[in-house]
Amino acid sequence: CGFESRTGRNCRWGGDSKAALMGASVEEFNAAKEKLGALKKDPGNEVKLTIYALFKQATQGPCNTPKPSMLDFVNKVKWDAWKSLGSLSQEEARRQYVDLITSLVGEEAPAVAAQPTGSTKSFQTLLISTEDNITTIRLNRPEKKNAITAEMYNELIEALDLAGKDDSVITAITGSGDYYCSGNDLNNFTKSPEGGVEKMAKDAGQLLRRYVKAYIDFPKPLIGVINGPAVGVSVTLLGLFDVVYATERATFHTPFSQLGQSPEGCSSYLFPKMMGAAKASEMLLFNKKLTAAQACEVGLVTEVFPESSFQSEVWTRLKAYAKLPRNSLALSKQLIRAVEKEKLYAINDAEVERLVERWLSDECMQAIMSFFQAKSKL
Repeated sequence: CGFESRTGRNCRWGGDSKAALMGASVEEFNAAKEKLGALKKDPGNEVKLTIYALFKQATQGPCNTPKPSMLDFVNKVKWDAWKSLGSLSQEEARRQYVDLITSLVGEEAPAVAAQPTGSTKSFQTLLISTEDNITTIRLNRPEKKNAITAEMYNELIEALDLAGKDDSVITAITGSGDYYCSGNDLNNFTKSPEGGVEKMAKDAGQLLRRYVKAYIDFPKPLIGVINGPAVGVSVTLLGLFDVVYATERATFHTPFSQLGQSPEGCSSYLFPKMMGAAKASEMLLFNKKLTAAQACEVGLVTEVFPESSFQSEVWTRLKAYAKLPRNSLALSKQLIRAVEKEKLYAINDAEVERLVERWLSDECMQAIMSFFQAKSKL
């Protein structure tokens, strides 16, 4: 009955219904609804779909409403989730709903994670610290493999702005947990926008344009510390970093065509320039996943380190870099990067314009829907 997420938990969005509830579990069910509204963390798309489906099943019984059209993506995914519960009884659906909400409440941390020593500002999705003349920006959604939400995009833009103006010499970006970053949180594509999908796509495009521009304009040496697999925009942006160090366990994947989308992060220009058109096309057109060693061979990664010594070797090296003269490094970077800055602005604009078109296409919507349906079978 229903599908299981990768955590092994049957997962799915609260909803509304006037259907009468019967049985001794009605008070627990109503209490669970209140607890759901009090959750501080987004439980993720799969979990919200399960919550929605269990709620509908508990209050209305098996799904017998007409199937939404393929173009009505959000309601189609929600309908599929409800329909997948089949003939599960309302009593059992109520019990599963209560159990799921209870487990989510229990998993929530009682307090916001503490910032590392030297941090001056608190973020919800990032950990920022400045030590030994190094500002470190750490993606901090390890339970979601550091997938990027709209909130994280905005926080990264702000964090880069602050790092560019502080007294540090260099800035490093890395991830918490086993992943560097799993790319965009596809939950971004399943929300019902107030102004319609066109406005959602336009707003997302403007946010992406600002985000990439923050990297183009970053004034100090920017170093990627790739602590695990990297996907999507976290890979395409690496061409805008000055140095990229990776653990041997890292992989690099840009599955744009699988999702009906197109490249971003100025990768349509920088990747062919770095690795040649043929190798770039394998990644950007045909979704080839590179190992860390392969990424180093084509120039995407500067150096690969053994997993066992990755952290110690990389941070020792960065501390040495951070002892170099600040202004000398910044001015030298300006000489290296300034000649192409206007070109990168234009490429960023063109890539975003094409992506907005892709997001509104039937092809993209169907590809994302297929992705969620495949995940629901795991």
